[in-house]
Amino acid sequence: MHKPLRLAALTAACAVAAGALYGAGLATAGQTTANSTHEPYNIGLLVKDIDTYYGTTADANGVYQASPDSPYAKDLASIDAAARTYIDKAARKAVHRGEKPAVVFDIDDTLLLSLDYEKRYNYTYNSATWAAYVNKADRPAVFGSPELVRYAEKKGVEVFYNSGLSEAQRSAAVENLKKVGAEVNLDADHMFLKNTANPPSYLSSCATPGTWTCTTVQYKSGTRKHIERDLGYEIIANFGDQYSDLDGGYADRTYKLPNPTYFVG
Repeated sequence: MHKPLRLAALTAACAVAAGALYGAGLATAGQTTANSTHEPYNIGLLVKDIDTYYGTTADANGVYQASPDSPYAKDLASIDAAARTYIDKAARKAVHRGEKPAVVFDIDDTLLLSLDYEKRYNYTYNSATWAAYVNKADRPAVFGSPELVRYAEKKGVEVFYNSGLSEAQRSAAVENLKKVGAEVNLDADHMFLKNTANPPSYLSSCATPGTWTCTTVQYKSGTRKHIERDLGYEIIANFGDQYSDLDGGYADRTYKLPNPTYFVG
């Protein structure tokens, strides 16, 4: 996962609820940074706001966890309830039209929570420390997300994953998703990861072997286009914690999960 901008959602640290249901018309497309000559929001205060939002506490092993009673957890529960209702109806409609319904999930901070990494490294990114963290394969679940994955499968919806994790991190991602109970379609035909050395042909407009110029939106929307046009599915819902997970089309509805800790454009 490439995280070029940390602590960039400065004006939205705790105001994520209003924009959570992105695809249902409750949020605008994209996030922008403030353009002001006034003094920016104090980073120390912002970190306190983020901790309050997550209900951040260190467990007995010193691992930072989000609280199940936090505003973050409550926002996720609201999104989850709306998504379940929609998936149930949309799946039945798709089948009635002779379509094959599918849902697409991002992984980082959509299914697996990275709060401990953010806290430990003071909301900064380093490729080596990030890779080591991912490869430990012990991130906790984003509240409700594994259950939503299994719910979609139960409703006859094909589950796909569309992640910025690298191909080298595939085994760790699969192991971690199994640990949290999201053990649905974790094969290479359903889990799309970033392969910069040997990119798929459907991304040829921005990636060739050894040369990767795809933006996050190009990569993720191009993958969804492949799922729909080449694999023959109708993506009824797309879930992500970044607007770049959601922009670019090829999904009937998109759900923006809250994440005030970093921004991926």
